[in-house]
Amino acid sequence: MRREPDFLQNLRTEIADGRQWRDRVVVIAFAVLAGLSIVGFTLLADATFGLYQAGREAVWWAPLLWTPAMTALIVWAVRRWAPGVAGSGVPQVLVALAPETPLASRGAYASWRLSMLKIAGVSASLLAGLSVGRQGPSVQIGAGVMLAARRWLSPNSGISARELLVAGGAVGLAAAFNTPLGGIVFAIEELSRKLQERSSGLMLAAIVVGGLVSVSAFGSLSYFGRVRAENLTWWNLIGPALVVSVFAGLLGGLMSRLLLASFTGLPDRYCAYRRKRPVAFAAACGFVVAVIAVVTDGETAGIGHQHTHALLAAASAGTEGQTPFVFTGLKFVASWLSSWAGVPAGMFGPSLSIGAGLGADVAWLFDSPHTAALIALGMCGFLAGVTQTPITAMIIVMEMTDGHSMVLSLITCALLASGISRMISRPLYGTLAELMTRSWRDGAPATDGRPT
Repeated sequence: MRREPDFLQNLRTEIADGRQWRDRVVVIAFAVLAGLSIVGFTLLADATFGLYQAGREAVWWAPLLWTPAMTALIVWAVRRWAPGVAGSGVPQVLVALAPETPLASRGAYASWRLSMLKIAGVSASLLAGLSVGRQGPSVQIGAGVMLAARRWLSPNSGISARELLVAGGAVGLAAAFNTPLGGIVFAIEELSRKLQERSSGLMLAAIVVGGLVSVSAFGSLSYFGRVRAENLTWWNLIGPALVVSVFAGLLGGLMSRLLLASFTGLPDRYCAYRRKRPVAFAAACGFVVAVIAVVTDGETAGIGHQHTHALLAAASAGTEGQTPFVFTGLKFVASWLSSWAGVPAGMFGPSLSIGAGLGADVAWLFDSPHTAALIALGMCGFLAGVTQTPITAMIIVMEMTDGHSMVLSLITCALLASGISRMISRPLYGTLAELMTRSWRDGAPATDGRPT
């Protein structure tokens, strides 16, 4: 029979163990540093995209030259000096977390150096006007910063590199979305399903502290304001909500499958040309993205949060926020081509934008008075469809829209969309991580998921 804990004895042991407290301080300090890195990254990304918007407004045709040239330059620089920063960043962290990845090889997927280069790469992609996100890359940035804490920990700390990677990745997502709870759920649902009992509390504390750094910098307000749903009833929303969930799952699964097919390298002339001339292929992708941006007056460029804000504002005013079905389809194509080009690019942000457009389209189709609620459901459903992490998608959208009154609708939408997506595509991040691991085992690492 186990003895009851001796409080006084345990308290004396805790106080007397200076080494353990030193390790705890190191972990929390690096969590704060990871959070500050994401705050700086957010400010830099917004500034660079603002420069792109200013140039586009000054000379409307400038993106037709600027975007393909910048895209080609970014891909050339990434392939030459930092292949580990290409793509989203989440698959790289999953590879670094894999037990079969030697500790000495994890630096090729997550490190302090790669974190700084990732910040520069994604900021350059936004300066180019590509349809990319910064939230997925924030996972790799946070993981790389937290992994650097390992050299400062005592040899018998009991804190593994795997735990630091999980905590850092979660800090990155929590700080990027300004949603601390979302970071914790992402750590459990996507990055790791198991933490050591001895240090799980410390890792969770690190995630919360890192996420609170972002809250301290940007405030605790919901990113997209508050989606009001007090007057909603199950009956008057079920039809449009079901349509949003189904189409979010179908489109999310299609996006995931397109990305996997693109990076796997199918035996077609486009993938063959990408393998043979990756820089020229990137320029071609950039040109198509630029044409789409010119046609949409810049709405499809960047992460897409500005368009989502506009949709929610229009919903509150009772006006139309977009031409039905046009933005959603063009943003979908622009996001796919931006990722396929091979630049550092996340999919979380664009997924929220595409989902918001889908929700607004369905609201127009049904002439629904609950446009804002359907936009929130579209964001949740499409993000769940692409990532196949429904709980994370639900928590992120709930926190970003202050949608606590919609929690049951959001989780139902996320689960249905994720389930439909699984019928169409394999899990995006897990499959890309498997491709990277397979390439690494063959002796030719392909850190953006592309075959060598």
